[in-house]
Amino acid sequence: MSKVIALANQKGGVGKTTTAVNLGIGLAGQGKKVLLVDADAQGNLTDSLGFHQPDNLPVTLATILTKVMTEEKYDPDEGILHQEEGVDLMPGNIELSAIEVSLVNTMSREMVLRSYINTVKQKYDYVLIDCMPSLGMMTINALAAADSVIIPVQAHYLPAKGMTQLMQTIARVRRQINTKLNIDGILLTMVDNRTTFAKDISFVLRRDYGDKFCVFKTEIPLSIRAAETSAEGKSIYVHDSHGIAAKAYQAFTKEVMDIGQKQRQKHEPDLGR
Repeated sequence: MSKVIALANQKGGVGKTTTAVNLGIGLAGQGKKVLLVDADAQGNLTDSLGFHQPDNLPVTLATILTKVMTEEKYDPDEGILHQEEGVDLMPGNIELSAIEVSLVNTMSREMVLRSYINTVKQKYDYVLIDCMPSLGMMTINALAAADSVIIPVQAHYLPAKGMTQLMQTIARVRRQINTKLNIDGILLTMVDNRTTFAKDISFVLRRDYGDKFCVFKTEIPLSIRAAETSAEGKSIYVHDSHGIAAKAYQAFTKEVMDIGQKQRQKHEPDLGR
């Protein structure tokens, strides 16, 4: 059974794309088939996986979504790139900005990305969608297509404070569009353990949200090595395999797999009824 996870936060610079890359490649390292979907017009996920000129790619997510909207036939494998560390990628680029505008006047506009994901997800154990840093139509599409959401949050006051709006959007999507949408958890990123401030933010997040949502036990430490991976087009596992960030992402990957396993076990008895 495939699981579709959206990585979402309307605040930029919280380590969302780095998390998508290292979670995806971490899952692939555990023998899972993984598709990463770059649903951000900036194309950062595509760039971070070594495809450094996303605007020059002949087929991207924008190409496929245009075909979905115009009801033009397409091959489900069309445009999917294979990355050397074992994951597949549906790339994104600046053309998604135009798609965002086009979606406004499209019938069933919230379901366009879901329509595409449904044609490919049976080939994968996990589909990870890297969302735009906004709460626009592409992010709504990602939430409509997903089974669950992971929310990376930088261990600073303002990004943590800004989560209220995101939580409201997720709740609205669950009520009106995708009743099965769950929040897998909140992931603290860029945690500087040398400061009391970061520990305070961690405490406040766990206090305010821990009774309603999972706050992952793993915290991703602030790491220059992790920041360098984007330019290299490689994961932290290749760039700095024995570093603190690599160990943290391995632990986080295990937490995500454990959640998936529990959900599958819960789902199987339901199917038998």
